[in-house]
Amino acid sequence: MQARHPIAIIGGGPAGALAGALLAAGGRNVRIFDEKLAWEKPCGGGLTHKALRQYPFLAQTTAQSNSVEHCELISPSGRRVRFRLQQPVAIFSRSVLNALLLDRARTAGAEVCRQRVTRIEGSARDWRLTTPFGECRASYLLIAAGARNPFRGQFAAPFSPDDFMATAGYFIPLRSSLMQIQFLETNSGYIWMFPRCDHASVGIVGKLREISAPSLRHMLERWLDRNGFSLAGATFYSHILPCLRAQTLATLEVAGHGWAMVGDSAGLVDPITGEGIYYALRSAELCAQALLASRPLDYRVRLAEEILPELQLAAHVSDRFYRGQVFGESVPERMIALTTQSDSFRVLMSDLFAGIQGYCDLKARLYRILPTVMAEGLASTLFRPWSSGGLPATFSD
Repeated sequence: MQARHPIAIIGGGPAGALAGALLAAGGRNVRIFDEKLAWEKPCGGGLTHKALRQYPFLAQTTAQSNSVEHCELISPSGRRVRFRLQQPVAIFSRSVLNALLLDRARTAGAEVCRQRVTRIEGSARDWRLTTPFGECRASYLLIAAGARNPFRGQFAAPFSPDDFMATAGYFIPLRSSLMQIQFLETNSGYIWMFPRCDHASVGIVGKLREISAPSLRHMLERWLDRNGFSLAGATFYSHILPCLRAQTLATLEVAGHGWAMVGDSAGLVDPITGEGIYYALRSAELCAQALLASRPLDYRVRLAEEILPELQLAAHVSDRFYRGQVFGESVPERMIALTTQSDSFRVLMSDLFAGIQGYCDLKARLYRILPTVMAEGLASTLFRPWSSGGLPATFSD
């Protein structure tokens, strides 16, 4: 039986728009509220092969995206390696991606309102939403309003400052086919350069408690200058995104009686990489499926089965990834060295970028390929001198 009031979705980004499209296509009365609609969110905008495979319409769309096949990783010390991604990353402008998803929601029958929700009152089946244009009623609330949404504390425990990363970046007018990632020397985070169709998103991310936003911006500008990027015509941006600690994920509240949160609002972002678009889309899909089945609390169950184990493991190993040591070097240094030396490790890295290699079975795969990786690394070390025409001293006696 159709509810007396519509389902209200607060936020028209990827999570809110996809949820709206799926719910409307399933016959539900849906109203999406967003004060900006299709806007240029400050992020890289990369969609992995995993996301494109799950949502093939994103791969088939004629909307502007840049299919990137080559990646360069740069270690904290400056060691570089370039390799070809076996599955390209599609890099969208967020205004284009958001517009595409909102159009799908409208086509499916959702009402899209360019309004800001300023207050929520009431209870399940009879929520009252206040906007600058008046009051609206809703039978169910789906909150998809981003990391800084003002309603989380009303429904669930608010996140701590320790659960966020800060970003700073520039949209730079340039064309490139190379994606670059530079790991930081003194902080947990990295610099990215994601080439879009007619510009690049170049930014830096670090944990909010470790470094200030002005310091991040200064580090990024020094890197841009050293690497020959001009800021002529560039636009600056800054943002924060969830980077939940393991203890926060262990008690994460994402749904209750008459409400749910998806995407960044629920904190569903990779604590190591900061990647959140796939998790936004998939959490929206899981939530919509639960609502269409009239079993809304199944959303929590599906999230706990599929998404949370990956994020919890990432949160547990995040500090070790950025600050741990392997054979006397930092993890990023050793990772880039192995990517340089080993074909098998390059395939693994490509699968990580594609999103088809998860964290939960990463250790098992590393153990399987370790003998091959070590053999390839040893061969690279021993035989590199022959490629330059000389003999190593240990073999020339």
